Amino acid sequence: QVQLVESGGGLVQPGGSLRLSCLASGSIVSINTMGWYRQAPGKERELVATITSTGSTNYADSVKGRFTISRDNAKSTIYLQMNSLKPEDTAVYYCNADKIFGRFFDYTDNWGRGTHVTVSS
Repeated sequence: QVQLVESGGGLVQPGGSLRLSCLASGSIVSINTMGWYRQAPGKERELVATITSTGSTNYADSVKGRFTISRDNAKSTIYLQMNSLKPEDTAVYYCNADKIFGRFFDYTDNWGRGTHVTVSS
């Protein structure tokens, strides 16, 4: 069994910064692409950013230049540094790992439970 746990969400004023973390735990050998998605109230879940096992990144246009995704493979952790936050960034942010290779089993389409980010004055 593997688990993704997000942390770092909270309330921040417009223009502020937050850093989200996502830790993958369990009997993990390696992880393919990981990423952050978000879902605002009344809207569908959308891609924020992804990062491959070799560090290639992809961002939604709405966050380019403001958010940075990074990864520490040794810690099975990804991060999302969010700067210049806007009220429209308010959402639940979810961590995803498309495929986790475990010692005995492989796991596909893995999701965390989410962390709330609220941008408001």
